Parts: sequence; structure tokens; C-alpha cells
Amino acid sequence: MESELEVDFLGGAVAHRFRFGGGRGQALARAVGLKPEKTPKIVDATAGLGRDAFLLASLGAEVTLIERSARMHRLLEQGLERAAAAGGEIAPVIARMKLIHADAIELLPELSPQIIVVDPMHPERKGSALVKKQLRQVRKIVGTDEDAAELMQVALASASRRVVLKWPQKAAPMPGLPPPSHQITGKSTRYDVFMIQNM
Repeated sequence: MESELEVDFLGGAVAHRFRFGGGRGQALARAVGLKPEKTPKIVDATAGLGRDAFLLASLGAEVTLIERSARMHRLLEQGLERAAAAGGEIAPVIARMKLIHADAIELLPELSPQIIVVDPMHPERKGSALVKKQLRQVRKIVGTDEDAAELMQVALASASRRVVLKWPQKAAPMPGLPPPSHQITGKSTRYDVFMIQNM
């Protein structure tokens, strides 16, 4: 029987990445455009476990997390509360994270954010061993984001600077989108970056 899913910002891979992750040279930080003199306000439109938002907040960004699943929102809320209560070096990071329970498709036009990160829940790959246990648990809660293409269209219409799509490295481009301005690739993930001024 699988253990209950918990959002943990204090230990495990998240804490290790916080302390030893490589700073603004990491792929996500480069994708959103974090530079020594630039720390933009970012919206994470598909918050999930909150790990990407936490990474960006740990690098100085103010991050708004949007999560539409009530259960996932509550798990995130509990994780943020535990981390804030623990104090120490992580408390200022948590203070830069704002969690909202809403559907990003409806909320993004009201926020008019500079930068939007979209990490949709992808269809399950064959062979469950390919997907980490926590992500399988998240998929059980939130399902597959069948409206991911619609969310991307809304994001492209709402962001003032750029939209970053986190996507499986070998997956075909999301249908219906223009070509990205550029891509930043990793071992299993790539970031399709859409610069708004180029659209």
C-alpha cells in the first residue's frame, strides 16, 4: 500500500536541491530568465507538488502558485505551513510563495503576469516504473490535463514577457502552438520558451 502523499519542502530531494542545486544556472532558472539583475514575478499555473515554484522562490523570485485540485491545494497548503513554521533559511523562501486555489485558465487573464510556467500532467507512459511514485500519486489526484493546450493559449495571451512549457524531452510539440523561441533541454525534460515580444 502506498504511503499518503505529502508535500515536503524541508527534506528529501527538495531540500537537497535548495542547498546544492546549482543556483541560477539550472535549466528552469535559465528558461524563466533569472539573471543576477533580473528577478521577475512568476506564475506557476500548474503548481502540483510545488517543487518548481520553490526552486524559483529560493532563487529570489516572487511566485504565485495556482492549483485547481482542492485536494492538491490542501496538500500544498499544509506543506507551506510546515515549512514556514520551521523557520530558518527556508522561511524567507516560503514567504515569496503565494498559493491560490483556482483554475488557471480562468485566473491568468486577471493576473497579467510577466512570466508563466506551465507543467501539465502528461498522459501516463507505458511501464509505471518509468514514473516516480509521487508523480503517480499526483496523477491519481489531479488526473491528466486534457485542457493543457487551452491553458497554454491563455498563458500566451496573458503573459507580458514569456511562457515556459515544461515538457517531456522526447515528446512531440504540443499541438496548436507556435514554435517556441528557443528550448532548454535536460535528460528527461525540456523547456519550450515562448518570448511574447516575438509572438
